[in-house]
Amino acid sequence: MARILDKAAVQPRRSFNLATSFTIRRSPGRTRLATIRLRIPVSKSQPNRVELVATVGVRGVTGIAQILFRIFRDGREIFNTLQGIESTGSEQNYVVTFQAIDRNVRSGTHVYTVTAENRTANTRADVVGPISFSGLAVQTSS
Repeated sequence: MARILDKAAVQPRRSFNLATSFTIRRSPGRTRLATIRLRIPVSKSQPNRVELVATVGVRGVTGIAQILFRIFRDGREIFNTLQGIESTGSEQNYVVTFQAIDRNVRSGTHVYTVTAENRTANTRADVVGPISFSGLAVQTSS
């Protein structure tokens, strides 16, 4: 049985909106999408895990962009996934959702950040919304 230690969620954009879209930066630059903070209390006997879920609405503008989504804990990368985003002549609008699990996180307050970067030259992809990012810290049995 798991016991909830902390939870956090943000939704910087709640819907698809071309008028407020912004371009995903080209690698090695990164576009910060959302940040949450989770507190892990001191525990001597039980392991824990942090379950993280991110959803990002993306639109392909030119070419086939390869978007690298990353999750960082306290500035250190703990997860990444790559998503191809096509543009005109095919699908253009995507909702990308991914989940990561961070195990046995030390006690204290931790900052989790989700970012995106475009890995493909001469392409463009924009964030059009929605954006949401949530985390649930649970104490697990051994």
